[in-house]
Amino acid sequence: MTDLNIRPAVLDDLSAIVAMLADDPLGAGRETPDDLAPYQDAFARLATDPNQHLIVAEREGRVVGTLQLSVIPGLSRRGATRTVIEAVRIQADERGSGLGSELIQWAVDRSHELGANLVQLTSDATRTDAHRFYERLGFVASHLGFKLAL
Repeated sequence: MTDLNIRPAVLDDLSAIVAMLADDPLGAGRETPDDLAPYQDAFARLATDPNQHLIVAEREGRVVGTLQLSVIPGLSRRGATRTVIEAVRIQADERGSGLGSELIQWAVDRSHELGANLVQLTSDATRTDAHRFYERLGFVASHLGFKLAL
């Protein structure tokens, strides 16, 4: 996909990112694209944290994908640094085009550049299509995740 530009997100991308977050059955119930204030606050925090990389994929001036890559230094695995891929979203009309694979490959390559020893991600248990997608890319469903809402 030579016409794709993967770059750091800027504040002007925020409405497109939030719209993608809201454009699925899970996101529709938890995102509020009509009120960007909490997202603006979160964007400001992300922008000042060197271990957070919010990126967008842009095609012909239009934001068509996004993800967040977080860098976590740690002690386990002999002091390994890991990255976590979060909030992967692709515009509905771009799904199935290979864009998701390209975006994940960008995150894996960037993880190498950042010195990570491991790339991990979580996917909601109901997203079986996403699970197959990640497995096709070489990710292994090795753990069971837990969450506690606060």
